[in-house]
Amino acid sequence: MRYTIDDLMQLLVSKVGLPSDMRTDDPNKTFGDLGLDSLAFLQLQSELQALYGFELPDDRPLAFSVGEMTTAINDRLSRDEEPAA
Repeated sequence: MRYTIDDLMQLLVSKVGLPSDMRTDDPNKTFGDLGLDSLAFLQLQSELQALYGFELPDDRPLAFSVGEMTTAINDRLSRDEEPAA
């Protein structure tokens, strides 16, 4: 399973409140660029926890780029899929 920017945009629109006309496929866009605030990031954290059982690092929520978010999600999902040694 590969988590894409489109998957993230869908989650942001449907659950976090991103206006659909603000969707992007630019991996360099940040939460701040999309007009989202730290409360929206907390909502994203909550959704990821509910869907996948983990949260993104929250040390710089508004500077975290869309590309970095999808990479972090994919890294975590691939770790969860690895067989236990």
